[in-house]
Amino acid sequence: MNAKILSTSLLVLAAVTLLVVLAFRVGTGATADSVAVLKTTGMTCGSCSSKITKALESLKGIAVTEVDVNGGWVIVGYDTKTVKPELLAEKVKGAGFGSTVHLVLTPEQFKQLTGRDIGAKAAPTSGCCGKSGGCGSNKKS
Repeated sequence: MNAKILSTSLLVLAAVTLLVVLAFRVGTGATADSVAVLKTTGMTCGSCSSKITKALESLKGIAVTEVDVNGGWVIVGYDTKTVKPELLAEKVKGAGFGSTVHLVLTPEQFKQLTGRDIGAKAAPTSGCCGKSGGCGSNKKS
């Protein structure tokens, strides 16, 4: 009987610990009170998209990143108290791509323009490296 109580107690303790960890993780996530649209050059494939996303999401205050390789756009939902749009473009440049801030919107303005919430439907991220030599040949502009 004691073994059953002990195993049940350990299971409950593990579940509570997991819930606390998950609650802390969700509680510290960034929320987007602004959306930056970056015009970005040098992207040729899904690997470029991943590189840009990883670079941007390493910044504190980034809620969501969408990359449209074919259109040359990077859309970033971010917290204005933590990061500025110019820093986003600089981070993309640091990853090896040309990038400038094209437009800054509220999430509501973004929804009015696109008909969707930021992050609700990611922009296409796949493509082909093509004749340009792939992501290793990106040039900053």
